[in-house]
Amino acid sequence: MKREDLQLYFIMGTGNVFQQNPIHLLEKALQAGITMFQFREKGSLALTGLAYEQFARQCQKLCQQYNVPFIVNDDIELALRIGADGVHIGQDDLDVEMARKKIGNMILGVSVHSREELQTAIDHHADYVGIGPIFATTSKSDAQPPCGTNFLQQAHHLYPELPIVAIGGITCTNAHSVFQAGADGVAVISAICESQDIAHTVSTFTSLSRIKK
Repeated sequence: MKREDLQLYFIMGTGNVFQQNPIHLLEKALQAGITMFQFREKGSLALTGLAYEQFARQCQKLCQQYNVPFIVNDDIELALRIGADGVHIGQDDLDVEMARKKIGNMILGVSVHSREELQTAIDHHADYVGIGPIFATTSKSDAQPPCGTNFLQQAHHLYPELPIVAIGGITCTNAHSVFQAGADGVAVISAICESQDIAHTVSTFTSLSRIKK
């Protein structure tokens, strides 16, 4: 994984897409230039069983066509079964040490909210960390209260070589503050899923990411 892969990190599941086919939306986002994709199928209406795996494989196939890393949220067994590029885990999922042992050299992303969690992720060779929610978000029902950019700045200052992606309520109008705080990229759900012009949204984020930190 390269740091630049985190630049515009799109996260999606069927529950995030309301007015079009999720696969079509993902292809538009890939065509527009997202740099990483996380398959996150959660919520009361989430696909299960065979439909769940088929949808994951469809998303993976598209990502491969566009040479974009395909990351699975939480489900290490699925990631291993289909040969994903990596997994992303939260603090309520499998612990970091066990995750790293299970996935070997695959990309490992870890959500962190404190210095202690950050250190644990580093100790077990996380390839990047996710910090947030930076701003209030409606995309995750279990999201913690927004934390602003302070911890993000601290993490970047303490570990300047560690790739960091910011998540939570990030839009084209507030992303500049996240990049200035030291993030290598932004992870977004609704900013793309609810966009009326995905190509314009993606190009706006991409141009903001070039702001000198």
